[in-house]
Amino acid sequence: MKKNQSGRVFEACVHGVFLLLGLITVGCVLLITMYLVISGIPAIRQIGLGSFLLGKVWASTTSEPKFGILPFILTSVYGTAGAIVLGVPVGFFTAVYLAKAAQPKVRAVMEGAVSLLAGIPSVVYGLVGMLILVPGIRRVFHVPDGSSLLAAILVLAVMILPSIVKVSMTALEAVPKEYEDASLALGATPVETWFRVSVPAARSGIAAAVVLGVGRAIGEAMAVMMVSGNVANMPSLFQSVRFLTTAVASEMSYAGVGLQRQALFSIALVLFLFIMLINAALNFFLKRSKEG
Repeated sequence: MKKNQSGRVFEACVHGVFLLLGLITVGCVLLITMYLVISGIPAIRQIGLGSFLLGKVWASTTSEPKFGILPFILTSVYGTAGAIVLGVPVGFFTAVYLAKAAQPKVRAVMEGAVSLLAGIPSVVYGLVGMLILVPGIRRVFHVPDGSSLLAAILVLAVMILPSIVKVSMTALEAVPKEYEDASLALGATPVETWFRVSVPAARSGIAAAVVLGVGRAIGEAMAVMMVSGNVANMPSLFQSVRFLTTAVASEMSYAGVGLQRQALFSIALVLFLFIMLINAALNFFLKRSKEG
């Protein structure tokens, strides 16, 4: 009886600790949300929601300042979409190869390389892109300046690879071996089994990998700032651009107390809501596909 009672007490304590940690996590998210809303709403009220979101000119330091963030929004959307289009297929097929087809020695080497990519600081990606990628784009495409949206897309595509590869591999390895054995027993080839049995079974984990990649691409600032030119232009593939993250990072250090600083918090609020909407949409489609 004493052992049972002590075991129940221990389980209750563990449950209490887990509950407390969960509440702390939720509380942190709520505090961040409240702070961004309180800090960002005043500028939106003063500027006007339409002028703020749809304005094409950002000139925060002029005598007649303008605070239109449409170029930042479109640049972030295009940059993230381009990075996902380039990075997700590479990361996905790499994960399938490492989880299902690679020899142990090859897998060990490639896993080490992927882990190394995950550990490289953002500023190093930006430095390499600035010294190698930007001049390469300028020479190959014969443009005046290689600091552009294309350079940012290529850097982001490389930066999201570790998240996609590692999470997708974990999801694929978690698929019960009986599924694959049954498919092979019915006459399917190994490749057919991987893509028609293992991948659909690991769909939720692969989708989580894509969500992590999207979050990494949207939230990156330092590397993007170093290769994109950081100029508030409407997005063009070979033109210098500014993302939502770099707009906040580049001006917050010298923004005084006033409308400019409040507008930067409003940009952070828009970025926060943007990420929440993407996660909610992906979760909605995942649940819908499971129910179907």
